[in-house]
Amino acid sequence: MALPPLVEPATELTKDEVERYSRHLIIPDVGMDGQKRLKNAKVLVVGAGGLGSPALLYLAAAGVGTLGIVEFDVVDSSNLQRQIIHGVSDVDRPKGESARDSIREVNPYVDVRLHNERLTSDNVLDIFRDYDLILDGTDNFATRYLVNDAAVILGKPYVWGSIFRFEGQASVFWEDAPNGLGLNYRDLYPEPPPPGMVPSCAEGGVLGVLCASIGSIMVNEAVKLITGIGEPLLGRLVIYDALETTWRQVKIRKDPETPKITELIDYEAFCGTVSDDAQQAAAGNTITALELKEMIDAGKDFQLIDVREQHEYDIVNIPGATLIPKDRILSGEALSEISQDKPVVLHCKSGGRSAEALAALHKAGFSDAVHVGGGVLSWAKQVDPSLPTY
Repeated sequence: MALPPLVEPATELTKDEVERYSRHLIIPDVGMDGQKRLKNAKVLVVGAGGLGSPALLYLAAAGVGTLGIVEFDVVDSSNLQRQIIHGVSDVDRPKGESARDSIREVNPYVDVRLHNERLTSDNVLDIFRDYDLILDGTDNFATRYLVNDAAVILGKPYVWGSIFRFEGQASVFWEDAPNGLGLNYRDLYPEPPPPGMVPSCAEGGVLGVLCASIGSIMVNEAVKLITGIGEPLLGRLVIYDALETTWRQVKIRKDPETPKITELIDYEAFCGTVSDDAQQAAAGNTITALELKEMIDAGKDFQLIDVREQHEYDIVNIPGATLIPKDRILSGEALSEISQDKPVVLHCKSGGRSAEALAALHKAGFSDAVHVGGGVLSWAKQVDPSLPTY
């Protein structure tokens, strides 16, 4: 079911704008009226990363008049495999500034507004308030629930996308949608998964081109909502499998058990980025990469265990480490491979997974086990800068 246009049309298009958007204007469903609505629209994109990159470029090319960008990170060389809005010369620059400059190259008629800050419960309502539509391209559950709840409180629609390895998902959420169609992200995912259950893209990887596939869908939904054409993905979840090149849809219905959202909460605590057990295990049982180096140089006899996956170990590893993936430790399968008579040191990529494995070892009786804060990334940064990072 089509929804009413989200935005009123601008007064006019200039001669240059008519020429620029002519391929839109000759589509009867869009026409002058639709393009004027795009010109008058204010769209906020949360994140200028994998999904935000194609989304921002295509929103700009489509003629969205005002684009906001929420982004606090800087460009890293590992971003360039998928975050196409940034280039080699942008490495170490703030992502928001890099994205702004690329947008200006694509369409100088777009007003770009930067919000160079981390989105929090303290600032989200003020940032969202001036925009008609939100696009959520974030990669963590805490921010996803924050975006959802803020959009519900303000009555804003938002387009959501998610990517992991070869699979992408997209939908539209709008609690206050007309005709009784309203629902929000919590109707699909009432609660976040347990800490460590779902790897992030930084842990599990993502096919670069998948970002373009899902980012383009998100922009398509934004255009439909703004102009009032077509049938938006409200109430539908689209799932794309890039390996099989298949698309499927899942119906989403309003869950009567979903609590009414009236205020913002502590989303880090709600999502439990690291479990309470892991936090307790790591407290007082964390060593630095430099301390690990001192143990090795002193010839201490201990077992160093890498709890990442084989493909990560193949990229970079700490000399002398034995690979025992975290899941084998959590299931108890690998406990017989862990030394009972000498100290045990765990590490992962950055410290989160090793903390979870550490908690499991402590419960199994390995009370003296410790882990390396910052993981192999800290080792590469502080001990051996010649090693690659990922």
